[in-house]
Amino acid sequence: MTTIDRERLARLWSDEIELFVSQRPRSKALWEKAATRMPDGVPMLWMAKWPGPWPVYVSEAQGAHFTCVDGIDHIDLCLGDTGAMVGHAPAPAVAAIQAQLAKGATTMLPTEDAEIAAGLLADRFQVPFWQFTLSATDANRAMIRYSRHVTGKPKVLVIDYCYHGSVDETFATLGPDGSVQERRGNIGAPVPPSETTVVVPFNDVPALEKAFAKNDIACVLIEPAMTNIGIVLPEPGWHDALRALCTKYEAVLIIDETHTICAGPGGMIQRDGLQPDAVVVGKTIGGGVPAGAYGMTAELQERVRASIHLEDIDVGGVGGTLAGNAVSLAGIRATLSEVLTPEVYPGMIQRATEWTKGVQQAIDDFGVPWQVTQLGSRSEYSFLDRAPRHGKEAADADDFEVQQYLHLHAINRGILLTPFHNMALMSPVTTTNDVAAHTTHFREAMESLVG
Repeated sequence: MTTIDRERLARLWSDEIELFVSQRPRSKALWEKAATRMPDGVPMLWMAKWPGPWPVYVSEAQGAHFTCVDGIDHIDLCLGDTGAMVGHAPAPAVAAIQAQLAKGATTMLPTEDAEIAAGLLADRFQVPFWQFTLSATDANRAMIRYSRHVTGKPKVLVIDYCYHGSVDETFATLGPDGSVQERRGNIGAPVPPSETTVVVPFNDVPALEKAFAKNDIACVLIEPAMTNIGIVLPEPGWHDALRALCTKYEAVLIIDETHTICAGPGGMIQRDGLQPDAVVVGKTIGGGVPAGAYGMTAELQERVRASIHLEDIDVGGVGGTLAGNAVSLAGIRATLSEVLTPEVYPGMIQRATEWTKGVQQAIDDFGVPWQVTQLGSRSEYSFLDRAPRHGKEAADADDFEVQQYLHLHAINRGILLTPFHNMALMSPVTTTNDVAAHTTHFREAMESLVG
């Protein structure tokens, strides 16, 4: 971005690193010890991407805040990148999980909570039959396998710059010549993605029509709005066109609402009246414990079940020993019935609207060519002068150095944003004061960058 003086940015970065180091000696000590046992001193390598010379170590998280081991209180606008969208340690979920732990965590047999959890999901997402996993990634993999199985077709259609967890077929993007290529950073791809995947830009109906014409697509896996390359909203008519093409070519339409459940109690499916064949959801539904689920229409469920023999049902590549365990199901039941209820959404969305207004006002006041996009209780600013129309447009506007500086500036003032882009998520217990603190930080950061 030409609006940012890079020498000035380097000086500001150095100052913020110095401040970070002075505030977090205990985190440093724990990191140095951990580095002898774990690569980069973290339990998952992506945790090394947080800005700063070492990660912040958490001591306790409650509601919309957490305290680090150095005693600093933080406003958490990351919320586990949706995993803690209900807030940390919500009392009803904690009570249900603790009670089930005391009665046994996993037996490979159903509990009463299973039917209740399935019913709660069916009411929200408009498909009646559900199965449970440990993550949305697991659920996506299952639905891709089932789709190939019942359609007899090989390809998965995804959106350029999508993200659906660690599903191999989704790590594909469009090259400059329009060919399907590995997405940058893809680790150890089993086969070239062109063998498994068709990629189209978001909001491009002609590209969809061209892709379907080959009649080799088993399923389409989408988020109803993109959320992992910045928020990219669907244009009017795009979902209708996709539904019609899936019907015409007998492809399974899978909608992944793992992040877009921020739009409302039943995500964008319920809010916008979308008509999927299958739904995937994960992360926040368990109240903090690993949980995911996938649902199907009655017609699709009948096709799937009729095509699988009981003798081989456990070795077909779908499921896992801990999938559908009693603790996860207790968490889902309590979270959906007592925590992430329809009644909490208006407040969450209002907090996101306040955040959006505060950030946009600062952008306007300091005259930088950026913008903010909101989706329900989630909002994100991008280094673009207009809302992005598709993933490549959002990706091309990214500026990693500026992003890292803004995130470090926030952490040094006790505010945590989602680490891999500039997104804030509101929980049922996020307050107006929490949002105002972010607005203050953002204005200070903007003034430091552009004066």
